[in-house]
Amino acid sequence: MDKRDGEKIRLGFVVAEFNRDITYQMEILAKEHAAFLGADVVKTIYVPGVFDMPLAIKNLALDDEVDAVVTIGCVIEGATTHDEIVAQHATRKIADLALEYNKPVTLGISGPRMSRLEAHERVDYAKRAVEAAVKLYERL
Repeated sequence: MDKRDGEKIRLGFVVAEFNRDITYQMEILAKEHAAFLGADVVKTIYVPGVFDMPLAIKNLALDDEVDAVVTIGCVIEGATTHDEIVAQHATRKIADLALEYNKPVTLGISGPRMSRLEAHERVDYAKRAVEAAVKLYERL
C-alpha cells in the first residue's frame, strides 16, 4: 500500500521493553508485515513499559517524517489489578494523542487480564496494528 504520490507510508513504532521476550516477537512480526504492505518503519522508540508510551507517541506524532504510529506492547496479569490500570490509562491516552495530533496511532498492545501463555498466543496484535495504521492513513 502506497501513499498517493507513490512514496511509501512511513511508520513510527513505540515498543515496550517490559515483557521483552514477547514484545520482541511482536516487533519482528510488525516489521515483516509493514514490509509486506509496502510501508517503511522509519523510527522506533523503545520505552520501559506500556504506561510510558504516550510521551514517545507524542514525539512521533509531531515528527513530519512519520505518517502513522504503531504501539507494540503487552500487559500481563499479576497478583493485583495493576495490569488493568496500566492498560486502561495507556489506551485512553493513546486514543487522545491520535485525535490531538490528527495522525493515526494504532493499538498493538495485548492484555490486560492475560497470562504469559496467552500473551505469546497474541503476538499477532502487532501485525493487526500495522495493518490498521496503513489502512487508516490511506483512508484519511
